[in-house]
Amino acid sequence: MHYARPVPEPIDHVGIQRVLDAAARKGVSLEIKVFDESTHTAADAAATVDAELGQIVKSLVFVAPGEDGTLEPVICLVSGPNRVDLARLAAVTGDRDIRRATAREAQELTGFVIGGIPPFGHIRPVRTIMDPDLGRFPVVWAAAGTSTAVFPVPPATLRILANATVAPITEERRPADLEAERDASDRNELVGGGTSAQNAGA
Repeated sequence: MHYARPVPEPIDHVGIQRVLDAAARKGVSLEIKVFDESTHTAADAAATVDAELGQIVKSLVFVAPGEDGTLEPVICLVSGPNRVDLARLAAVTGDRDIRRATAREAQELTGFVIGGIPPFGHIRPVRTIMDPDLGRFPVVWAAAGTSTAVFPVPPATLRILANATVAPITEERRPADLEAERDASDRNELVGGGTSAQNAGA
């Protein structure tokens, strides 16, 4: 299995610094790991940090029309193999017309490019919903503002840092689906149809 090599931490990168600053304001010090290859997909991120796919936090941006017609962002922090169920998300948020953000919308609303979107540290307050499946792990990994930077964090700490509401927002996975994912994982295949680490917590 191939692992990317860590490189010196570019703490002067504006995106990474925003993530560090946001955590510091809540009294949390993060250990940012920067690699010389992209962790753009959840599978890439899992292989890079030697973690299970389920430990990878995908920060997915959705938008709903606000009262004044502007788009209000909602970020879903989702466990690596899971997919957001729009109907469930609409029920949780109360936004019937919620949809996935385009890459441009995601960047304009969070200040980060897809592939490196972190769970917090955005340019504006963002409503955040967290997948309960992330709580199954002692530590999860999320993007730190670029497509090559990630950080480990306990799920409970992540919830506090992101000011997230924990709610069931993902598609139900049947036993056969889970078995197929395990088989694919055993063969080191990309699980989840190429979920991006925007997806990967990016």
